[in-house]
Amino acid sequence: MWPLTVLPPLLLLLCSGLAGQTLFQSPEEGWQLYTSAQAPDGKCICTAVIPAQSTCSRDGRSRELRQLMEKVQNVSQSMEVLELRTYRDLQYVRGMETLMRSLDARLRAADGSLSAKSFQELKDRMTELLPLSSVLEQYKADTRTIVRLREEVRNLSGSLAAIQEEMGAYGYEDLQQRVMALEARLHACAQKLGCGKLTGVSNPITVRAMGSRFGSWMTDTMAPSADSRVWYMDGYYKGRRVLEFRTLGDFIKGQNFIQHLLPQPWAGTGHVVYNGSLFYNKYQSNVVVKYHFRSRSVLVQRSLPGAGYNNTFPYSWGGFSDMDFMVDESGLWAVYTTNQNAGNIVVSRLDPHTLEVMRSWDTGYPKRSAGEAFMICGVLYVTNSHLAGAKVYFAYFTNTSSYEYTDVPFHNQYSHISMLDYNPRERALYTWNNGHQVLYNVTLFHVISTSGDP
Repeated sequence: MWPLTVLPPLLLLLCSGLAGQTLFQSPEEGWQLYTSAQAPDGKCICTAVIPAQSTCSRDGRSRELRQLMEKVQNVSQSMEVLELRTYRDLQYVRGMETLMRSLDARLRAADGSLSAKSFQELKDRMTELLPLSSVLEQYKADTRTIVRLREEVRNLSGSLAAIQEEMGAYGYEDLQQRVMALEARLHACAQKLGCGKLTGVSNPITVRAMGSRFGSWMTDTMAPSADSRVWYMDGYYKGRRVLEFRTLGDFIKGQNFIQHLLPQPWAGTGHVVYNGSLFYNKYQSNVVVKYHFRSRSVLVQRSLPGAGYNNTFPYSWGGFSDMDFMVDESGLWAVYTTNQNAGNIVVSRLDPHTLEVMRSWDTGYPKRSAGEAFMICGVLYVTNSHLAGAKVYFAYFTNTSSYEYTDVPFHNQYSHISMLDYNPRERALYTWNNGHQVLYNVTLFHVISTSGDP
């Protein structure tokens, strides 16, 4: 009999010689037992994923309640990410408030001691900073809104847990409405607090030099702050091997990782990890695949209607980059091209559960003229090249179905970008640049209403 430690809903078993094998699986009840890593003493750590005790019933209402619990958990994770971003923004605005007060004090103490030119410069600076006062008050109010939302999530989670424990389904419709309302409010809050127009990209931060000239690396945009796993996928076609590193530090050192072998090979480098699953383009097809890391299985796959593939409509660097998946503050996106759109970039919102297209936009920008692209706050930003001297040249706004040409330079240090993706949790651009894994911070210009909107 294997020794085990009970850590509901996970059972950790110690075994040996079974790395990478599935020991037992019962899809009907959600049981899965598989190996995941090797302990320092040489033993293999096997993980059994089982359903919560109160959800083993096949009663329809129990399954519905379990789905609601998963939704509440997703809302809770989003709340944590939103709180972290809001805290950072609030600290920045407070710093600006301190600067504004300092300038105001200097103006009041000047008493004619400043030259006319210096006085005018200080006055102009004060005029620039003055709007920050109302912005700060709005941030404080929005922070209180987040606290209230978090309390509602906590209360709702308690209600759902109590009902599950009793195996009842009373008040299900009411709970469902509350979950939907929370999701809507959280989405509106994220759009209000976290979004803005891209105005700058920082100097590059080289994290590591690893792998071939082409590839992709990423973190989960929906994971809580304590989860800092990194996924690494070398190459741009026919690959199946995904490395999962425990932390960014482990990725830098090349240690503490496990391997996932995808059941179907990928094409391009436009993959994204979202809420525990990898979304990628199946090789030699226009099929989108959703692969779940914990269960090591494909949850869903679906053809993207009319999308070009197999280097029909790639970015300027080629590399089977016909389909590019992205995640921003508002959800999952696909960027691709169809024959009907004459080779212009199409942006589509995808349902992350079913992979169905919710809505599409024709940007009018030729995809073969684009170096790479990324989404921030519902805006598609396109670079004019993948080589040295590239800049963010084009922006398409999905909320207004309009576009504008931009001029936001960034330093392409290693001269060949084959992957460029935005992470809304960290407000950073992840790039794969000629075998180097590189980060860029971004500057967003916030337009915040101060009219007291709830």
